[in-house]
Amino acid sequence: RTVEFAGFFRAYVEGTDDPEAALEDQDSTLPLMKEQESLACAALEALGHETKPPARYTEARLVGKLEAEGIGRPSTYASIISTIQDREYCRKNGNQLVPTFRAMAVTKLLENYFPRLVDLGFTAGMEQTLDDIATGTADRLPYLREFYSGSDGLDEQVKQRQGDIDPREACTLEIDGLSAAVRVGKFGPYFEKTDGDERVTASIPESVAPADITNDVVERLVEEKVKGPTALGMHPEEGLPIYVLNGPFGPYLQLGENPPEITEETPKPKRCGIPSCFDPLNLDLPTAIELLALPRRIGRHPLTEKVVNAGIGRFGPYVTHDKVFAGFDRKTHTYEFEGQTYNVLNVTMDAAVEMLRNTRKRAAPTPLKDFGEHPAEGGQVAIFEGRYGPYVKHGKINATVPKDTDLNSITLEQALEWLAAKAGRPGTGRKGAKKTTKSAVAKKTTKKTAAKKKATKKKKGDGD
Repeated sequence: RTVEFAGFFRAYVEGTDDPEAALEDQDSTLPLMKEQESLACAALEALGHETKPPARYTEARLVGKLEAEGIGRPSTYASIISTIQDREYCRKNGNQLVPTFRAMAVTKLLENYFPRLVDLGFTAGMEQTLDDIATGTADRLPYLREFYSGSDGLDEQVKQRQGDIDPREACTLEIDGLSAAVRVGKFGPYFEKTDGDERVTASIPESVAPADITNDVVERLVEEKVKGPTALGMHPEEGLPIYVLNGPFGPYLQLGENPPEITEETPKPKRCGIPSCFDPLNLDLPTAIELLALPRRIGRHPLTEKVVNAGIGRFGPYVTHDKVFAGFDRKTHTYEFEGQTYNVLNVTMDAAVEMLRNTRKRAAPTPLKDFGEHPAEGGQVAIFEGRYGPYVKHGKINATVPKDTDLNSITLEQALEWLAAKAGRPGTGRKGAKKTTKSAVAKKTTKKTAAKKKATKKKKGDGD
């Protein structure tokens, strides 16, 4: 900075008796310069500076961003974060949410063909309308009808643009500076590269994020694909090489080579899926040997004395005891217990017992309203929350509660009428009513008729 006129600072600087010395001790000022004035270069110094990309979103930061944009509400934030993970639009790496290639492909498709649906302003406006519907200041049916069937509704937009969408182009991602194209296929993302007249493809491991893709990574994966798998080492007991391979359902271990033909003498080699808590690119030989040795015996259950095992099955790693199976976390393939993180190789008996106990606790859902026993037939009559709204349940009969019905005002008599209508019989009424007696008599008569049929059949057999 430059000082054009010191003003009263020349005579007074707060906290000092010597203004001149105080001014000299302050930050050095530039000399007065004029436009187009020539300057002499005393020295040049090159300073390096690297910018860093912004930190990835965590769940908390993402909720803050959604709140700032007016998207979602406190009651829906958890379901939003759960949905984007369930649909594999992102995966968790520690506390970070790492976007996937699938998310990039879906975003590209929507931005190119349905930009209004991914516009933040449109989504925020929709949230406000839903708030108005919830408070009763707007009607839901006209809004939903316009949103889907209106002249600019979702149905009309899809009809107009679906013919323009090229599936191959929609699944192709062009990443700046990358020598290969990235495509999202049925079994996950992969590279596609042309080497002369030859087309080379290579699967992208799940552990590689879109931001981590470089030409070096491409070359390494393509080279591994061309050369074939490299063995981690030899199994000490079997004397066969152990390979890390990528398949349609993720990375897996294989013991030995694939035989030319699978027969009794040359069976299919032993394979084992690699849980997501292990990095396939950095898997060592001892860990691979342990995984191939599964299932393993943890010990005997402290209450039943029956064996508890841990293994890897079709749906991932698990522990099992007395025909009860308990799986690890579906995404991370780990289990948190008493501040420790366990996997299929190190899960202890205490952690396994807790996993099995939690699995057994998965009982019937809690009813929204319980009417008690059925007055005529016995058994619980209650209202439960279902996928398509609340319903009344008695035994195996489920009857939908009419829309806009206040659950607190529903009586047992109403519930019985709905159940009777669903079952296709007259209402059962209250305890002691005539309909109950009639129902009992009808049941008795039916039983007698069945007995006569049986007797007739027996007589016919004797006559023959």
